[in-house]
Amino acid sequence: MNLKLETSSTSKYKSKSQIARVMTETWLANNMYCPRCGHSYISLFKNNMPVADFYCPDCLAEFELKSKDGTIENKILDGAYETMIQRILSDNNPDFFFLNYSYSELLIKDFVIIPKHFFVPAIIEKRNPLSATARRAGWVGCNILLNKIPQQGRISVVSNGIYQEPRLVLEKMNNSERFKVKNIESRGWLFDVLHCVNQIIAKEFSLAEVYKYEDFLSRKHPNNHNIKAKIRQQLQFLRDRGVIEFLGNGKYRKL
Repeated sequence: MNLKLETSSTSKYKSKSQIARVMTETWLANNMYCPRCGHSYISLFKNNMPVADFYCPDCLAEFELKSKDGTIENKILDGAYETMIQRILSDNNPDFFFLNYSYSELLIKDFVIIPKHFFVPAIIEKRNPLSATARRAGWVGCNILLNKIPQQGRISVVSNGIYQEPRLVLEKMNNSERFKVKNIESRGWLFDVLHCVNQIIAKEFSLAEVYKYEDFLSRKHPNNHNIKAKIRQQLQFLRDRGVIEFLGNGKYRKL
């Protein structure tokens, strides 16, 4: 994988943002395989599709690109809030590519994939409406809160200028399917409890340790009045999906 950005296709553009868009899209088209099926390349949609930027010509998986000059931060600027929520709730939302590059060095620095089934409304932050004097007065945008996505849903392709072997990326994408839950409310609960488990440093942990996050989960789900039962339900789900192992006597081990 060549991490160098090419400028040969940018000669007709003048603005930095347009040049950066063309460079990063060209880099993906020339270097990126399909992380879903392993097809040797992905293709750029024509005419700026409203839902996705790239697709796999083999398995037809779709991908949306967000790129940034500088580090990938916890909060990523995105488009219209309502549109994003509708996409999360739909069956055909794309996987997301988050790409960090250095414009001055013309190099790819970090590249992360977020599988589509890790998106829930809770990770989409609603921005304030544009002021009455703005050209699009009243328009409401959103931010994607990457720090609220469990680590199992952040699959690194390039990290600090070093790329992962494609087979490892495909393996991680395949493993992420164990977290796939269609019901959006159940998906939110699963990822909230998974976040709590991830916060526990030790590989082995107890049910009592997860119960310590009861207040956190109560704030996230104020309409649920039986939090401990819900925690046990989600731990059972994680056990059935091979994420954790039940050791007996309220003890678990991360797998």
